[in-house]
Amino acid sequence: MTATAGSGWLDDLRRELAGEVVDAGSPAYDEARRVWNGMIDRRPLAIVRALSTADIGPVLHFAREHGLPLAVRGGGHNVAGNGTVDDGIVLDIAALKEVKVDPNGTTVTAQPGVILGDLDRATEPAGLIVPAGVVSGTGLFGLTLGGGFGWLTRAYGLTIDSMLAAEVMTASGDHVRTSGTEDADLFWGLRGGGGATSAWSRRSPMRRSAWGRRCSRAT
Repeated sequence: MTATAGSGWLDDLRRELAGEVVDAGSPAYDEARRVWNGMIDRRPLAIVRALSTADIGPVLHFAREHGLPLAVRGGGHNVAGNGTVDDGIVLDIAALKEVKVDPNGTTVTAQPGVILGDLDRATEPAGLIVPAGVVSGTGLFGLTLGGGFGWLTRAYGLTIDSMLAAEVMTASGDHVRTSGTEDADLFWGLRGGGGATSAWSRRSPMRRSAWGRRCSRAT
């Protein structure tokens, strides 16, 4: 474990956040470190449960300042266990679940903790869909930025094909918006790279979807 990140350092981090910092001394630690793939058994230094996007920057700064590995967990559904890390910080963004559907337009905006079940519940009342995966517990962002293959791929393409824009927190803590016309190189990199904090997508009346800062096109 990195020596520079003791309990005093974690107390400093706690004071900067609205969310909770769960360390190995907490009764909630084992539950907080658990991911979907039960074969992954890693022991982070701490799990930070962010309550807003404002919690993200201080966590990035803390990990960088103390030379700690950082993992970001949304849905926690990654088979390889990329949402957790030994002796580092897990940034748990699962509580950031806001989904906004534009009833008059063709976009859905989603925060980074949204899972596919959350998305479907938001779009279904309007008769809209975002082409996505097949398991409701999968994180929308990890799925999308990795491609996004599911039942509707033949009809509407991969989920990433519908992404219109994204808001991203860079490793240096900068909050940027990216799309085909804004910071286009970063947008190109995200289409298969991962790491947005919210997104817009197209949605369709059982038609089509795409998204960015917390926004997607539905179909």
